[in-house]
Amino acid sequence: MTGHSLGFVGLGRMGGPMAARLVAAGHEVTVFDADPKAVERAVADGAKAAASAKAVADAAQIVFISLPTPDIVSKVVLAEGGLASGAAVKTVIDLSTTGPSVAAKTSAGLAEHAIAWLDAPVSGGIAGATNGTLAVMVSGPQAAYDEAKLYLANFGKLFYVGEKAGLAQVAKLANNLLAAAAMVVSSEAMVMGTKAGIDPKVLLDIINAGSGRNSATQDKFPRSVLPGTFDFGFATGLSYKDVRLCIDEAEAMGVPMVAGAAVRQMLAVTNAKFGPTSDFTSITRVVEEWAGVEVRG
Repeated sequence: MTGHSLGFVGLGRMGGPMAARLVAAGHEVTVFDADPKAVERAVADGAKAAASAKAVADAAQIVFISLPTPDIVSKVVLAEGGLASGAAVKTVIDLSTTGPSVAAKTSAGLAEHAIAWLDAPVSGGIAGATNGTLAVMVSGPQAAYDEAKLYLANFGKLFYVGEKAGLAQVAKLANNLLAAAAMVVSSEAMVMGTKAGIDPKVLLDIINAGSGRNSATQDKFPRSVLPGTFDFGFATGLSYKDVRLCIDEAEAMGVPMVAGAAVRQMLAVTNAKFGPTSDFTSITRVVEEWAGVEVRG
């Protein structure tokens, strides 16, 4: 397929499937990840391996990144030997959740090298990344977006929110706060009903037929909590990071988040008790332990 040469840095649980979708669509994709096995999987899919992030930026005009933390994003993009020093790159597209402050700083740093920056955080989990059904929120220069949207469309439905760096990050943090909040309060409601003697499956059906239904009761509870697998595919540490970022950014804007602070505390407890690599559906396990009952069906 004709078009821009593409690069992808960060081939984890989300980045791996997204890079694979670009390759499957017929695009030439040069990839790098700190984990050699992740690179091997991408090469098996048809991607071309590079020795470093800079090597990707030396080979590709548009480079996508999907990385776990804001600090890593800043380092990969702006540190010595980072994407900013690449010979070919014209646009960097961040699929990570970094928050608007880091987005603004990174965008400004790349502008000094005449490289455009697009925020493009995604929502929809590993299944969405694999199937191309993610919600993709995008902000940045209109011209860069117009060039990149053909490629971004491989990941799912696009929502362009404006030219200001970080706007899409605000949208993503708002979404992830709500997703975590739904998990927290649904856990409390389901544990209460179960302890009272209601069959958890019946209670879940009632909630999903009524006004209390939400993303946790419709998807996460039937898939990962009732079976007791706690394997939805989103790490507690990442959810905790996203909610902390959201609260910090909101407070910096002068927006109080009283309920959000409670959600942050529940994630802090879950993170401390079950570890950052546990699944964020483990929030329910915290409430179960406190109440002395398990929600299974």
